[in-house]
Amino acid sequence: MAPLSPSVLVDSIGEAASIKQNNLVYELQADGADIITLSLGEAFFDVPAPSFEGLTPAAHHYSHTRGVPLLRHKLAKYHESGSGTPVDPDCEIMVTAGSKSALFMTLAAILEPGDEVIIPEPLWVSYPDQVRLCRGIPVSLPWHATVDDIAARVTARTRAIIVNNPHNPTGRRLSDDELRTLHVLAETHGLVLIADEVYSEFVPGGDPFVSASVFDPDKRHTVVCNSMSKNFGISGWRVGYVIAHESLIRQLAKLQQHLVTCAPTILCHYLAENFEQILAHTRPQIQQVVERRNRVAEAFAARGVTSLPGDSTFYLFPSLGSSRLDSTEFADELLRRHRVSTVAGISYGASCDRFVRVSVGAEPEDRLLRGVEAICDLIEATSTAEETA
Repeated sequence: MAPLSPSVLVDSIGEAASIKQNNLVYELQADGADIITLSLGEAFFDVPAPSFEGLTPAAHHYSHTRGVPLLRHKLAKYHESGSGTPVDPDCEIMVTAGSKSALFMTLAAILEPGDEVIIPEPLWVSYPDQVRLCRGIPVSLPWHATVDDIAARVTARTRAIIVNNPHNPTGRRLSDDELRTLHVLAETHGLVLIADEVYSEFVPGGDPFVSASVFDPDKRHTVVCNSMSKNFGISGWRVGYVIAHESLIRQLAKLQQHLVTCAPTILCHYLAENFEQILAHTRPQIQQVVERRNRVAEAFAARGVTSLPGDSTFYLFPSLGSSRLDSTEFADELLRRHRVSTVAGISYGASCDRFVRVSVGAEPEDRLLRGVEAICDLIEATSTAEETA
């Protein structure tokens, strides 16, 4: 019997590059290899092991599709305290099984076949394929484009713009003026602004994070996707949420009912009961990793390696400079020669093949700095300038 054939659409979708890279790392580590892992899209925090004792028996069963009511109320209050934008916990927020599903369901709910979605590069690796899976067309802009350049890409088929703020992989935050420009575009052309804000806690201490919702408090055209998984240091728990106008939340709830029913109930009950304590425990560690990220940026700069501007998240996007290798070749050679794992820049868009993504969340600082030295050494060893000399 012939093997089952996938649909043409699914067959055209590649693996998520960062996850593919980390699966390779897991396999190498299982064989005993010591890998300096700068490719993981998460931060390792000291998070107390959860205890489910004392939780209501309902924690073991389905919850409301929109999420455990107490958690929705806590998240609505959390978003309002950070942004000043009110959220009705009963109809303007839905808890999801991670922010990826929130993004995908949003795209599925708003796109018609052939609709275009503008995505500035460097883009998060799943944005274009999620758009394609929803029968849309991703339209990317090169990494050096500005928000003003987005207007030139708007056509009669444009339906949405996706922005990641703070940004994976550069750590950059959008300014108030940039956000205002995006909102004017959305209002003028009837677009949906999808703001992926899963790193909203990962800004330098004392700096406020400005949510896209600030400039659209009535949620006329803005959808905010966020994640407790990232901001609470519990990425494996797969708990995210989406904030939008109640009319869109109703549509998203239908999709969630048919896909996963609800987010993981027992974890959501635990998070609701321990919301403030977990955040208080995690926030100091977030600041430590952000400070570490910016020290690593200085270490790159000291070796003459520049990174795209940014000061938030736990990522950097250093340039390969004069290396003759493209980003895939570089990442492969770095892993083979130095046992250091990064993600090839090409994964973040066609204009990004002269970069690699470095994450500082999963290794202690001494190993991070060893990884920096290995990257800088390989750039120098493969430099066209060195060969010319």
